[in-house]
Amino acid sequence: MKNKKVKKLVLNKAFIVNIILGVIICSLIALLFILNQPPKKEEFKNPYDIRVSDKDNFVLLGDSITDWYPVEEFFDDLPVVNSGIAGYHTIDILNNLKEMVWIYNPTKVFILIGTNDIGAGVEKKEVVSNIKKIIKEIKNLRPQAKIYLQSIYPVNNTDDEKIDKDAVKSRDNKVIQDVNKSLKAYCQDSNVTYIDVYHELLDQEGNLKLKYTTDGLHMSNLGYLRVTKTLLPYFQD
Repeated sequence: MKNKKVKKLVLNKAFIVNIILGVIICSLIALLFILNQPPKKEEFKNPYDIRVSDKDNFVLLGDSITDWYPVEEFFDDLPVVNSGIAGYHTIDILNNLKEMVWIYNPTKVFILIGTNDIGAGVEKKEVVSNIKKIIKEIKNLRPQAKIYLQSIYPVNNTDDEKIDKDAVKSRDNKVIQDVNKSLKAYCQDSNVTYIDVYHELLDQEGNLKLKYTTDGLHMSNLGYLRVTKTLLPYFQD
């Protein structure tokens, strides 16, 4: 009789332990599921109350950094057209402006181009000259459109394991700064708004901040978030 009671007590304890273990395992599975969920869209909501008219149409023009910009995530309910094409140089933009800009009849055009030229060793003067030609042609195609020129973004070519040397190539922040300086001076004399995104993306060593990039050149989600916060005030100026 005593053995039966002991056996029953042991079984009850084992049952309780199994229930507790089951609850713990389910809780851990639920926690892992929550932690692995992608960021909710509301986490990337615009930090400004942007109000635009129903006649506005904004074009983002550029290369892969623009092409891979998740505009649906960051420009919620704003009339933004992504007209970036991966791999494009300044000359490619210049030769395809009708297809990339004119057909969208934009009220504002945001340009980001030149890093691929620098990566390919194109002379700084030629990069600046081509960007000037792009702006001049946009003014001819859409004289009423406001033009905004973003500074070329910095790169990170350190030895961090995150960096892809094949992606960064020979890009150098000193060269990028020289080109940006010339572009800024041009904008001041040409009724074009220059947007200094370059300094918004730097770390303390003067490189593209690691959390803002996927490979030393292209933007991470946090990088695009930083860029978006920099650009948004110009959407309603």
